[in-house]
Amino acid sequence: MPLILFALFVGLPIVEIYIIIQVGQQIGAIPTLVLLIVESLLGGWLVKREGRRAWESLRTAVTTGHLPTRELSDAALVLVGGTLLLTPGFVSDVFGFFFVLPFTRPLARRLLAGLVARRAGTRMTRGRGYSPRRGDVHQIHRPGDEPPSGR
Repeated sequence: MPLILFALFVGLPIVEIYIIIQVGQQIGAIPTLVLLIVESLLGGWLVKREGRRAWESLRTAVTTGHLPTRELSDAALVLVGGTLLLTPGFVSDVFGFFFVLPFTRPLARRLLAGLVARRAGTRMTRGRGYSPRRGDVHQIHRPGDEPPSGR
């Protein structure tokens, strides 16, 4: 995990600067700057709209008594996507639009769910969570029963 954070905080800005320079060399400095500003403005408007929708669906799910799993993941994706869209750079904007746009967010949600499930499975097998050993027999013990012997 520290390597991933290092890559994000050090490597991503270097990649962003490199791509901005490359785009600037192709289309010019002023058009590149205008493109970055337009992407940020469009991203801000989109985050405001989709954030409002995500908040309303979250409120509806909570008031109707449904478990808001999809709504919570959508709200989290809009939040992270909005942060990426307001960060100057083309790479972060691509990921930001992927997280925020309503037609790509379901794919991002599935990828996020798969990542969380894989990480949870990894932690379970590394011994950080409960992982029964092969051959273990689990019994329910009521208060007052004698504790199992051998452990």
